[in-house]
Amino acid sequence: MIRLLFLLPVVLCIAWYFFLRCNNVPIKQGKKGFINILLFSTFVLGFFVLMMHLTQA
Repeated sequence: MIRLLFLLPVVLCIAWYFFLRCNNVPIKQGKKGFINILLFSTFVLGFFVLMMHLTQA
């Protein structure tokens, strides 16, 4: 399961890209959304890594 976490930002970024395209929003204007997705994914991945270290799994 943990090895599939790299798909989280990929899928979210693709979904955000298609959302921007469907609503005729330029990619440059939606750049903050991509940054937020990457920050959120980093937080989630960091949380799981921390939990793995704390539980020594």
